[in-house]
Amino acid sequence: MLKTGETLPAVRSHCGDFEDWIALGLGRTVEEVLVAAVYAGEPLPPVETLSGVVISGSPAMVSERAEWSEAAARWLAEIVVNDALPVLGLCYGHQLLAHALGGEVGRNPNGREMGTIELSFPPDGSDPDVADRLAPLFTPGVFPAHFSHVEAVLRPPPGARVLAGTGLDPHSVIAFGPRQWGVQFHPEFDREVMQRYVAARREVLIGESLDPDAMIAKVVETAYLNAVLERFAAVVDAG
Repeated sequence: MLKTGETLPAVRSHCGDFEDWIALGLGRTVEEVLVAAVYAGEPLPPVETLSGVVISGSPAMVSERAEWSEAAARWLAEIVVNDALPVLGLCYGHQLLAHALGGEVGRNPNGREMGTIELSFPPDGSDPDVADRLAPLFTPGVFPAHFSHVEAVLRPPPGARVLAGTGLDPHSVIAFGPRQWGVQFHPEFDREVMQRYVAARREVLIGESLDPDAMIAKVVETAYLNAVLERFAAVVDAG
């Protein structure tokens, strides 16, 4: 796992951090997952020692082009281009993959997207190429998903396939390669984590004319999309 930042202090003190939630979703213990905290200066692991990569979320911004982030982007681009490993990018990780492969990432012109929001995957038969890229992680349909972001993938990279979107972000799920995906939502969040994220951003949300109490009330568990991590673990195990 590439750890690209820490969760909010108010969330971490009650619920743990990204590696705890991601490991749980993968069906692993934290001790079974190699965590490289690249944002803190830890080195990128040798690709040949890995069986798959999950890239965490972060309070950082891909558009800031931090040195550690750019180094991770180059490392990821080589993995995807060579189809060396299965990869799943979450939130920041989703955007980092897009940037690494030549897409454009920046502030979402539709504004902040936060809380539990409906995510729409295309129906069967809408595009055979997209349908092939959906499996084995997703199926067509509309599902609730947990979001917390202000930047987004504004232009997917060449050759990528958009698999799902929301009313505020048409590029919420992207297949970057045959075994490499990015998701703007947080499959590692449960209901409590999502609610605590909104509560921690209360003043910021009010300043943007958003209603944190209404967001908190609408948060639900997202069982189907939480299981994306489990399905990704199956891809990794299959080699």
